[in-house]
Amino acid sequence: MEYGIFGLIILVLDIYAIYQTLTSPASTVAKIVWTLAILILPVLGFIAWLVAGPRGGTSAHV
Repeated sequence: MEYGIFGLIILVLDIYAIYQTLTSPASTVAKIVWTLAILILPVLGFIAWLVAGPRGGTSAHV
C-alpha cells in the first residue's frame, strides 16, 4: 500500500513539473528536453528539474 501512495505522489509531482516546464518562458527545445527527462526518469528527472529546471521570468537580484 505504501508504494501505491508513493507512486501517486511522484505522479502528481511529475505532472506539476511538466506543467511548470511547458508554461515557462524557456525555449521549445529546453521544454522538450525537460519534459522527456521527467517522463523517462520520474524521480531523478523531478529532482533535476527542482535543482536546474527552467525558471520563470522573475529572479531575485541581490
